[in-house]
Amino acid sequence: MKKKYAFILLISFILIGSFIFLLFFHAKTGKNFKIGNNTTSQEIVDFILNISFYEADIEVQVNSNKNNNKYKLKQQYQKPDISIQEVIEPENIKGFKITKKANQLKIENTNLSLSSIFENYDYLSDNVLDLNSFIDNYKIDEKANWKEENGKIIMICHSNQIEKKLSIDNTTAKPIKLEIKDTNKNTSVYILYHEVTIK
Repeated sequence: MKKKYAFILLISFILIGSFIFLLFFHAKTGKNFKIGNNTTSQEIVDFILNISFYEADIEVQVNSNKNNNKYKLKQQYQKPDISIQEVIEPENIKGFKITKKANQLKIENTNLSLSSIFENYDYLSDNVLDLNSFIDNYKIDEKANWKEENGKIIMICHSNQIEKKLSIDNTTAKPIKLEIKDTNKNTSVYILYHEVTIK
């Protein structure tokens, strides 16, 4: 009889211990990042560098020697390698959609129900409009740095002598704008972020 009670007591301790461990583990790993009064700028930078999902409406201005073009896009990224961009404006290319997954690139026009798929496309990683492209550049740039300026965090990195600056709201931890400068220090791409969801 004593052995039976000892066995029940042992099983109870194991179950209670497992339950406490699971609660502790979930508390450590299951929390979403939340901004508070004690959140440091370094924590926000680390959060941006480790996002697993984002969705945003963006305004893009692309400047070249001859003209300036403006676009409105819907962007989505999901870790590890899914990236989607869809054109909202201008009207003549509305519905044009690019989906990148690993080494596959899919280009489609949702309005015309047309699509093409490219395998092992060499320039998949060169899409400078993606936020995750900036993050990848920042992680490998040994001189990448950040600073605080007027209530914003400015993350700066370089890729092939091209400077990229991402401005982040210090109170929401959401991207505000991304500015890309060419080798002559002229702004070649300027992105404004709207309706950002980030995890």
